[in-house]
Amino acid sequence: MYVKGVLLCLPIIASSALSAQLSNVSCPAPSVLNTLVVKAQLPNRTPTPYASVREADIMSEKWIWRTIDMREKMNQPYYYPFEPSNNRANLLSVIYCGIAAGKITPYKPLAGDGFEVEMTKEEAFSIGSSVDSTQYPDLYNPDIMHDTVIFRELDPKDVMEYHIKEIWFFDRQRSMMDVRIIGICPVRYVYGSDGEFRGNQEMFWLYFPQLRNVLAIYQYFNRFNNVGILSYDDVFAKRMFSSYIYKESNVYDRTITDYSAGMDAMMESERIKHDMINNEQDLWDW
Repeated sequence: MYVKGVLLCLPIIASSALSAQLSNVSCPAPSVLNTLVVKAQLPNRTPTPYASVREADIMSEKWIWRTIDMREKMNQPYYYPFEPSNNRANLLSVIYCGIAAGKITPYKPLAGDGFEVEMTKEEAFSIGSSVDSTQYPDLYNPDIMHDTVIFRELDPKDVMEYHIKEIWFFDRQRSMMDVRIIGICPVRYVYGSDGEFRGNQEMFWLYFPQLRNVLAIYQYFNRFNNVGILSYDDVFAKRMFSSYIYKESNVYDRTITDYSAGMDAMMESERIKHDMINNEQDLWDW
């Protein structure tokens, strides 16, 4: 009966733990003690405006979904550090800072990537977290066991991928192929109690134009020059990441892995990329 009573309290304990986690989100802030000068221009920055596009000037349009893998060397500045330090934070920490401050609205991935069903802050922070009960021996009498509740937060090391949804289009007014990122989704790797990999889990989708307001005020690590200030918004605009295509807009609404596997899936991803290049050339010929 006592153990049953502990289990009934777990939802309340989990809610309290999530509330504490929300209130204790660590976000980097410039410090004069940790740098030569306070780089005050970054916290005041706003996203660089996109070029204006008219519907009548869009000659061609295609939806593309990509995977940004954190294991690739070019993407590691998005992955590290796991805890904010030296005025820096990884992409996941930046996203959580925005959600905790109410500047970003997360959307449930089970409803698709159309930003249809909103999530609460608590729901977003509960992904990857767990609550469990266990027993431990009394310090003075090992024969007496005490019940305790353990709350485990999401391990940022498990967020190994990001899915992005984007639109590629040809703008006749500017005579160029351009791209707009519409959404981004952190993806965590799920492991069993035996440590074996169980699969991927999309955590939540974020509307990228809304997220840009948060990305613009956080510094991206410039591996070539620490003085060169780059925000996360800058590097996404400059396409400073390595990725591969896992889906294109199609009549079946299926991903590449739904009809290909292994090397065939990689070749299909490359085919889609080359078809986009050839399509741009065809438009110039037209």
